[in-house]
Amino acid sequence: MDAQILHSGFDGLKFTIQTDICPALREKLHSAKEHAKNTHSDCVLDFGTIKLNITNKGARGFTAHTGDHGAVWLFQDPEDRIPNNPGITADFRAFGLATGGLDGAEEHFRTCMDAFGIPYVETQLRVARADYAVDFLAPWVEPNRECLVVPPRTKVTEYTGVNETATISNGARVTGLRAGAVANRQIAIYDKRAEVIQSNKLGWLTIWNDARKVSGHAPIDLKDRDTSQVWRIEMRLGSKQLRNRFELRNWDDIRDTIGDAFTDATSRVRCCEPTHDRNRARWPVHSLWRLFESVIGNDLQHNCCGVLPSDVIHANRAAKMREIDAQLCGLFVTRAAISGVQADAFEGFMENHVNALLRYCEEHPTSLDERLGKAKARYRLDG
Repeated sequence: MDAQILHSGFDGLKFTIQTDICPALREKLHSAKEHAKNTHSDCVLDFGTIKLNITNKGARGFTAHTGDHGAVWLFQDPEDRIPNNPGITADFRAFGLATGGLDGAEEHFRTCMDAFGIPYVETQLRVARADYAVDFLAPWVEPNRECLVVPPRTKVTEYTGVNETATISNGARVTGLRAGAVANRQIAIYDKRAEVIQSNKLGWLTIWNDARKVSGHAPIDLKDRDTSQVWRIEMRLGSKQLRNRFELRNWDDIRDTIGDAFTDATSRVRCCEPTHDRNRARWPVHSLWRLFESVIGNDLQHNCCGVLPSDVIHANRAAKMREIDAQLCGLFVTRAAISGVQADAFEGFMENHVNALLRYCEEHPTSLDERLGKAKARYRLDG
């Protein structure tokens, strides 16, 4: 049986900005938060075409949002900052990403930052999380813990409800699997139909039925699970992958390399069809997972550069070390020649001369720590 793809696209995107809000904005947010506390409802501030809903949440800052198609905004209070936390966080909503994609998210971000009067430069941006999801109409599928093949030591959770995180109880229908950690790399396979019904997010039904209409099929009837079962496969990447491994920082980095990050992630996790073979590595890949990989590869093919920044860094570092080693070798040969050392005594000369070099380092007026620090700053081979 073939699954129908009802939707594919980014489902989450979070940026942090290493800057503070200006005093004038801080006063507006502070007053609006107090009003929200007193009235037990959001206080809406108008910034041109942008409407910002300020809630009464945020013990030492301000929590706001720009609607279901916008983003959740977290502003630190400059007068009561939490040390080492970013001044601003923008967490884009799923419906906005589903309808506007990356272009819509970036446009909304820049429009809001201009409207709020917050100055910033691209080097202050940090991407903290990115999620990509594909929705399949596949009533015959039911998640099976044994089907999920993940890297060693990866935590896998099997659950029965939208908000459950514990292992399922006996006899319950499996509604999802989750493996990995959000800060690093996480895969989630879950019953999106059940979530839509429980949370009343019927906007997803509209998106799915648009896809059904384009393909010439009848609308989905959520009352009939046997014909409306929608499974979502979602890959979530956190800062350890996006920033540490793939060197992603700002919007340009996302556009150029996010495809590489997701393609790499799907190559490290897979969902298989169990067989009697005890070696799980030989199990055939599940048809739904092959389709998921194909969709990500096609959707994000223009967001790939094909080379990991970390690979380039390692290559540059190795090349520089080889260059310096060659120079050291040449200097030792010259030093040995001046000292009248013959070829058969060269190895012993090098070993003995190392002690003399160590003494020179100890006698140098500048400490070794300071000299190493200056050398690292001069080459900056870590990117």
